Amino acid sequence: MNSVPEYFGSMVFDDRVMKATLSDAVYRSLKKTIDEGEALQTDVANVVADAMKEWAIARGATHFTHWFQPLTGVTAEKHDSFITPSPDGRVIMEFSGKELIMGEPDASSFPSGGLRATFEARGYTAWDPTSYAFIKEKTLCIPTAFCSYGGEALDKKTPLLRSMESLNKQALRILKLFGVKDVKYVRTSVGPEQEYFLIDEKVFNQRKDLVLTGRTLFGARPPKGQELSDHYFGSIKPRVSAYMSELNDELWKLGILAKTQHNEVAPSQHEIAPIYATTNIATDHNQLTMEIMQKVAARHGLVCVLHEKPFAAVNGSGKHNNWSMATDTGVNLLTPGDTPYENAQFLLFLCAVIKAVDDYQDLLRLSVATAGNDHRLGANEAPPAVVSIFLGDELTAIMDAIVNDVPYVGAEKTVMKLGASVLPRFNRDATDRNRTSPFAFTGNKFEFRMLGSSNSIACANIMLNAAVAESLEIYADRLENAENFETALHDMIQKTFRDHRRIIFNGNGYDDAWIKEATENRGLMNLRTTADALPCLLSKKNVDMLTRQGVYSVAELKSRYEITLENYCKTVNIEGLTMVDMSRRDILPAIEANVKELAETCQAKTAILSESACQYERGRLGKLCRLVDEIDAATSTLESVLVKYKTTDDVTAASVVIRDEVLPAMAELRCVCDEAESFTAEKYWPFPTYEKLLFSVR
Repeated sequence: MNSVPEYFGSMVFDDRVMKATLSDAVYRSLKKTIDEGEALQTDVANVVADAMKEWAIARGATHFTHWFQPLTGVTAEKHDSFITPSPDGRVIMEFSGKELIMGEPDASSFPSGGLRATFEARGYTAWDPTSYAFIKEKTLCIPTAFCSYGGEALDKKTPLLRSMESLNKQALRILKLFGVKDVKYVRTSVGPEQEYFLIDEKVFNQRKDLVLTGRTLFGARPPKGQELSDHYFGSIKPRVSAYMSELNDELWKLGILAKTQHNEVAPSQHEIAPIYATTNIATDHNQLTMEIMQKVAARHGLVCVLHEKPFAAVNGSGKHNNWSMATDTGVNLLTPGDTPYENAQFLLFLCAVIKAVDDYQDLLRLSVATAGNDHRLGANEAPPAVVSIFLGDELTAIMDAIVNDVPYVGAEKTVMKLGASVLPRFNRDATDRNRTSPFAFTGNKFEFRMLGSSNSIACANIMLNAAVAESLEIYADRLENAENFETALHDMIQKTFRDHRRIIFNGNGYDDAWIKEATENRGLMNLRTTADALPCLLSKKNVDMLTRQGVYSVAELKSRYEITLENYCKTVNIEGLTMVDMSRRDILPAIEANVKELAETCQAKTAILSESACQYERGRLGKLCRLVDEIDAATSTLESVLVKYKTTDDVTAASVVIRDEVLPAMAELRCVCDEAESFTAEKYWPFPTYEKLLFSVR
């Protein structure tokens, strides 16, 4: 078998392949397009397309597709073969520059939020040359943007690329002020940590709720959960290890830098994390990773569950978005250096992030808002819905020194001595890590921990890039016109720290006292649900910033509001309907069967002995009969509020019905059904229990 370095990226038309298959002139022209954004020439596109086709066919590809990311949350692809008829009745394999650059999928069936009418079907896909083409299942996949006939973005890639260009433009202005002249571009980089569950396929398929909604809508707590922390970083089970091994192979062939794998906190929960990549490529790679995770799982008799909260009794799954800014010369702009107090450039970029997060905390919150993630945020396993920044002791002390205009006296490095001479000594990091913080500085990057496991990372990074670009633009405008750069720089850093220190919190984000302090004393926003968060997208402050930075048009923002809120409502509606179906058709009949057996047993014992001999059965009968009535009533209540939701036409009003009536009714039905599960004989309960689900993979 070939070694990893030999087959890594073997299915990617990457820089190595381009160098080997393109002439120097074509290669240099394409690189200018990729690195510097120069327009792609048609003759160059034709040469690249031909080389791409020959390379793909040599690796077994028969089709090509424009691979794009519509507003469905998943990727889309329409396959066309390379074949073209020849006059002699045979076929030849062709692929033109025009086919590479542009495709025309039907845009009428994708969410558009009112940008397109049903009868307006035309849409376009446009090649994104900054993200390498790859082969997947004998198909050459070309990463593309997706837009409407009128030019509006109907995808997540286009706004992401716009936000990266905006940040690059403003960051270059700042670097120029510091005398940095050799930098051509600044890119944001991301390393998304991906959490997931692996469940035995046979057990999974016996749960209607998992199959239809991705999460368990019912389920009593098992005797054992995650209390012992014995699964976290524990020995990986052979079946899971085999899955992870094949997953790595598939990802490495596609040039995806899968680096870390381990067991997570909850039983059957795991994590995979890549090495950093440019945000656009990291987004493409994460979408691919989620798809491949699920396909590889099926080959091992497993189901990879990506829902944020598939099980109520244990931790849910997130996706930690590690974000940084770097120049093309390899300088990380968020690296403090040995003396961060004296590193004015670092401090200004740090200020830009702090200002961005405080000014646009609502945009960051809504960028991760989904029905699934609402169950996870603030549940003592994920950051709260209140956005704050963890800076750590050293940077907070520096901030305080600058605000108060006093010298900063840095602490000496602490050497860790572990008490055994055989163990090495090492310096302790300048700051701890805070897993309860939504937005934590971790040495040379920020870790945005609020993303849900099934989310595209595009949305969060669009908002983060745009907000930071806005801060940098404000700084550049002021500093470029300052009479004294040094004085203006000092005053600006000081003012930012003073004006935005409310967003800095280094304590326990899980503590209820923090939520009270954040909202009542600091004036931070607590947008608990998607219905609370999404309306902020259309606030004047946010619309002005996002349009000014060229990331969205007003029409595109309105469309995304409609699409996201509709998806929230439809997701919960499906869950509610599934609960009603499971209650009426499965749970109530199962309890009734148990009641019948108990009644017959009681009758038989009474005939032989006395009525006092049936105390156990009578107690169980009374309990189960009461629960049957309560389940029936709770089911009827849920049915009635679902009807109310369906008859509410306005999407904003419908989301309020979902939040205030449907979700509470679902919670009440679950409560009584879960109680019934614990009193119903196992042979009658119609679904695999949490115990079987969470411990199904051995």
